Amino acid sequence: MSTAKSDTPPFSAWERMLAWRYLRARRKEGVVSVIAGFSFLGIMLGVATLIIVMAVMNGFRKELMHKILGYSGHITIYSSSLDPIADYDRLANRLRKVNGVVSATPFVEGQVMVSSLRAATGARVRGMAEVHLKRLQGIANDKLKGSLDDLEEKKGLVIGWRLAWQHGVNVGDSLTLISPNGEETPFGTTPRIRSYPVAAIFNVGMSLIDSSVVYMPLKLAQDYFNMGDGVSGIEVMIADPQNVDAVARDVLALLPPGMRIVTWKQANETFFNALAVERNVMFLILALIILVAALNIISGLIMLVKDKGGDIAILRTMGAARGAVMRIFFMTGAAIGVAGTLAGVILGVVFALNVENIRRFLEWLTGAKLFPAELYYLSQLPADLDWMQTAGIAAFALALSFLATLYPAWRAASLDPVEALRYE
Repeated sequence: MSTAKSDTPPFSAWERMLAWRYLRARRKEGVVSVIAGFSFLGIMLGVATLIIVMAVMNGFRKELMHKILGYSGHITIYSSSLDPIADYDRLANRLRKVNGVVSATPFVEGQVMVSSLRAATGARVRGMAEVHLKRLQGIANDKLKGSLDDLEEKKGLVIGWRLAWQHGVNVGDSLTLISPNGEETPFGTTPRIRSYPVAAIFNVGMSLIDSSVVYMPLKLAQDYFNMGDGVSGIEVMIADPQNVDAVARDVLALLPPGMRIVTWKQANETFFNALAVERNVMFLILALIILVAALNIISGLIMLVKDKGGDIAILRTMGAARGAVMRIFFMTGAAIGVAGTLAGVILGVVFALNVENIRRFLEWLTGAKLFPAELYYLSQLPADLDWMQTAGIAAFALALSFLATLYPAWRAASLDPVEALRYE
């Protein structure tokens, strides 16, 4: 067999031909082919699952960040004391001149109980000027029911659709707000109870906000919470939310004594840290699937080497170099890894791009609610496919697959032809 000479180039046609022949199942090699099949399925499912889970985790983070930043400021300024912030218009004008700042919005905030004929629930009231409320992307969007126009003249409320559903109200109906901090009387503080019409109903997409946040005009909120001519704080929106730390330093330098700031990262630090930890743990757990599949490649190739001992000995006696034998079995195992990785990437990408449609189909098929908004804060299953991350997962799977073939290939190349033929 002249093509088996040691001077043939690496990965030549005859080496590829033998590697392909060893991949094809024969009756007496049934166990080897079964192991190879399980290795292929393991790598495919591991890669696909890892891509899908990472895409969903990325989607969660991106969607939640968008929802959170869509209804609140990137930097919030509070008074260090219990006193409201006075002369807030001048301070807000100074903050708007800071490099990177888009807007500065004074607001009044307080806790109330929302009461109706149907229910009584807790809520957080945020009072701000109509012009500023219209700039909130999470509120003033195409999902808004009603109108934000002339909100101050109407003395109306803007509530989330879940809160409206809980109380069974619609635009034009009334809700009663009850605050424990009311009027001072000789008998103590009496609760403040007032009714207001519902002017608009928003849909942010986060159940926590849609069910527990109420907006009202700034002047109306100042009067309701006895703030006088002061505000609870000032929300600052910046051009690049990821650059919030640098802008926060410039903002802090402008503030008078007795002020403190809270960035969106600080306010949601625990939440996003929990997401990051969960994302890393899920990656490690699902990477074990690929590792187990790679170990199956090792066992399958070792059994193949043992079965092909005579063939290897004949190849060596005909002039095949150790490197050629090693490359043959390397290509045999690597082909399983490459095919499994490619199939896993295709399956994972297709699934991740259609994950919401698949969720709806499974819910229709099973009749079970697979993604309750009350638990996950989102109304649909998000997925953000990061192509660099997908490429990294594919590279990781290929690297494990290639590493798994090295020992069996080395063992095949180290086989002594004399010993192998002796027992044939």
